[in-house]
Amino acid sequence: QPLISSSKWLQLHGLKRKKLSLSQILSQVGFQHRKDYVTTLGKLVASRYADGLFPQYKRAQDGSVYNLTAKKELILHFVDRLMGAIELYKQRMEWLTSESRQIFGVVQEQCIVIVLDFGTASPTEFDRCRDALSMVLVEQLTQIAKFNLIRAAQDLMKWQQKSTPVTEHTVMSAITWLWELDHMTAASHTSSAEALLEAMSDEAVSS
Repeated sequence: QPLISSSKWLQLHGLKRKKLSLSQILSQVGFQHRKDYVTTLGKLVASRYADGLFPQYKRAQDGSVYNLTAKKELILHFVDRLMGAIELYKQRMEWLTSESRQIFGVVQEQCIVIVLDFGTASPTEFDRCRDALSMVLVEQLTQIAKFNLIRAAQDLMKWQQKSTPVTEHTVMSAITWLWELDHMTAASHTSSAEALLEAMSDEAVSS
């Protein structure tokens, strides 16, 4: 996972290890209502001694029935823990779908090339694209190792010849290069494919 919000993600995994799955909770608040094979009847028969004695929960996945024996305090304890886990999931989802991640997803690879193909974007759309790209450079590329930018055009344009280590200086240099690009540049039917092939030719690049 990216470095940002990793502490909350680790906290969530810690909760999972502390037995918060349905099966684990049920095993701590009750016991499974058993069935056994009765030879004379030739079928599985469930015990009936617990009927009406305990509250029962039937699992939708496999139809198994659990007799619940826990006191209210223990149930409320699990409620609190589950609500805490739900809140962590909500925070994680909000983070995953915010800012640059909403457009680009989460950049997880350590060495990437971003291929820019602006097509016939209007001047306003062109600036919006550059705003979004600047956002991902600042917010996400600072968490990885190396990157490069390539613009698809008839005369292919590269920020650097090869993927470059991420530093504050190189990120700012890439943003400056991005905002110095001309709005319109000659394109061909093959320029996008050529830019992708050029990106893939860097052996260090993973995405």
